[in-house]
Amino acid sequence: MTTKTNSPSPESLSILFADDEKELQEIARMELPFYGHRVTVCPDGYTAIAALEKDQFDCLIVDLDMPGINGIQVIERAAALSPATEAIVLTGKRSLETAIAALRFGVIDYLSKPCRFSELNELLARVSQRRRLKQRTAELERLERSRSSRPTQIVGDSKAMQAIAKLVSRVAPTTSTVLIRGETGCGKELVARSVHEKSLRCDKPFIAINCGALPEHLIESELFGHIKGAFTGADLHRQGLFEAANGGTIFLDEIGELPLAMQAKLLRVLESGDLRRVGDNQIIHVDTRVVCATHRDLETMVQAGSFREDLLFRINAFEIHVPPLRQRSEDVMALANYLYLRHHPEQASIEEIFSPETIELLLQHPWPGNVRELANVIEHATILSEYPPILPEHLPRHLVERKLRRDIKDAAANPIALPIREAPKSLKELEVLAVIEAVQRHNGNKAAAADELGISIKTLYNKLNSAEAGSKKAA
Repeated sequence: MTTKTNSPSPESLSILFADDEKELQEIARMELPFYGHRVTVCPDGYTAIAALEKDQFDCLIVDLDMPGINGIQVIERAAALSPATEAIVLTGKRSLETAIAALRFGVIDYLSKPCRFSELNELLARVSQRRRLKQRTAELERLERSRSSRPTQIVGDSKAMQAIAKLVSRVAPTTSTVLIRGETGCGKELVARSVHEKSLRCDKPFIAINCGALPEHLIESELFGHIKGAFTGADLHRQGLFEAANGGTIFLDEIGELPLAMQAKLLRVLESGDLRRVGDNQIIHVDTRVVCATHRDLETMVQAGSFREDLLFRINAFEIHVPPLRQRSEDVMALANYLYLRHHPEQASIEEIFSPETIELLLQHPWPGNVRELANVIEHATILSEYPPILPEHLPRHLVERKLRRDIKDAAANPIALPIREAPKSLKELEVLAVIEAVQRHNGNKAAAADELGISIKTLYNKLNSAEAGSKKAA
């Protein structure tokens, strides 16, 4: 290898140089620092892999034809340990097979021996350029995400939700694990996201996983990753979610569904921050905050032997309970407005998004599916309505029919007394009587009654309300 002083000078890089030829080792020790680079020289593949496991490098320059562990194996290990590390290959056998093997692992290029230092320096300039481009792209993507994403809001006027907002503000700046309890669909992930967004880790990843949604044999690989060949189908190295969330937060939803064997492995990660990919002996340290959620009674599960008590103590450093929506009806319309404006932010100035009849329906519904059910109802309504206000006819059929069935039961117990004595005296009274009889014929199914009469559900409601008002006035 020869030098050439007028070669382009790239920015300073940390370089791992691995070659079994002593002459090249000495040249690398002299020439690479001359151009401002920090270089670690290794005489074989074993020491190169040991260096990769200990430190991070911007660039790997490796001889393909070393005895023992060859260059391809070193590149493969580098790809697993440090995906951002760029690779340049040196080889005395320039062939198509060699090129394919090298390019498969994303190397920038390869040089045939004997090679000139000017050529290598030009490749290092490309490494610098690629790194700058990747950094710039990452910055732009991050900026775009921050512009397009809206911060998570804990929506609600109830005392319970105000208390939760205060708890989130207190625990978010800490590193404590958090356990969020509540029924399915009540907004536990929203609370978890809020904890992350108000923390010092807010600019790092937030990754959510439902522990009950994965097959048992894949959970460990999903959380901790695996190396190539660890099991059937593991054709590539794969980073786990704990690594992907490093520096940020991982949200383990439905933690109570985690198998006992995985509970023990999760406990070790929580205690030390150390993990092993499936099939690998290498320990990887992560700094990932853990937020868990469950709808299960974990204490009862501990007594039954299906959940580890030591894991419960570890994840329950700080607890937040989210009550079901039926216990905080004062939050229903605040949530409904928030969910509607999430679909139509341009209509934020509109005062009446929901008609009075719709508001009554929403407030009287028990919401067994909690906030998730409400979100689906509002999405359904926004699809059917061209513009506000949202009317009862825009709501899902089951929501309207439930109120109709309740109204019929009430009517059976307290029949409507029409302000007539013998026969209808006006067309209006005839219409009201026709509506009531149609509803009774359909066993309280007002939607079916409206279809029979050829009127909208809103019109049917208006006529029934008129009948009730007339009855009260006559009384």
